[in-house]
Amino acid sequence: MSIPLDIPKVAIVPPAFSDIAKTANDLLNKDFYHTTASKIDVKSKAPNGVSFNVKGQSAHEGATSGSIEAKYADPPSGLSLTQTWTTANVLQTKVELDNKIAYGLKAEAITDFVPKSQAFGAKVNLYFKQPNFNARAFFDVLKGPIANVDAVLGHEGFLVGAEAGYDAQKAAITKYAAAIGYTQPEYSAAITATNNLSVFAASYYHKVNSQVEAGAKATWDSKSSNNVGLEVASKYRLDPASFAKAKINDRGIAALAYNVKLRPGVTTGLGVSLDTQNLNEAAHKVGVSFEFEG
Repeated sequence: MSIPLDIPKVAIVPPAFSDIAKTANDLLNKDFYHTTASKIDVKSKAPNGVSFNVKGQSAHEGATSGSIEAKYADPPSGLSLTQTWTTANVLQTKVELDNKIAYGLKAEAITDFVPKSQAFGAKVNLYFKQPNFNARAFFDVLKGPIANVDAVLGHEGFLVGAEAGYDAQKAAITKYAAAIGYTQPEYSAAITATNNLSVFAASYYHKVNSQVEAGAKATWDSKSSNNVGLEVASKYRLDPASFAKAKINDRGIAALAYNVKLRPGVTTGLGVSLDTQNLNEAAHKVGVSFEFEG
């Protein structure tokens, strides 16, 4: 006769504060390609370990934007260096040191430089992860300085988190927010209160099966309106290489998206949004996306 053994549950690191409602937010916002007229993302890696990422997008209104990024990582030392140059002529340098100062601590220093105006920015960010605990601190060294700190506690799927901003020059709290959630592999739910506890959102996500996902989000801004905004979305995996998504909000704006992996390293996406209450007006948007990785 076998004797059942109680296997202790392994404590996991909870998500960051901004990711408490990530599964629902990704379902509602990610992979909908109508937001830009066209978008391209090219990723490659050189034999010496340097990764390159070239991005470009054409907005429905406004100028085309893009960036080129090069990143070198040295895993044994935990050090990585990223250089980015954007079409707005901004040069960004990011240095990261992961899990070397202390266990679970990642530190990064970021500088921005605009050659034309000689403007310079500097930021220091800290990420600290432990079982049942996830904290972050973002410091804008030259403005204020301003500090934004958030933390999340987790236990057996339950999450509670808070965020606060502080301006040292004004000696004042600039913002604060709070959130609670519950997450499991098949479903999750979250309630957030942002913008100094004036904007409230409730969201849920459900992985119905291996092919179907569904989710919804309700938002209420207590300072601007008594109306509650609502969005619902679903995702259907057509086959291992493609999926389709659809969503609609309370204003009658519907969006459809289709993503297909044409071959290893080549993915394309098509998207359209329709104003279902004004089908005769030119308010509809169409977008396309290409991703290349090698």
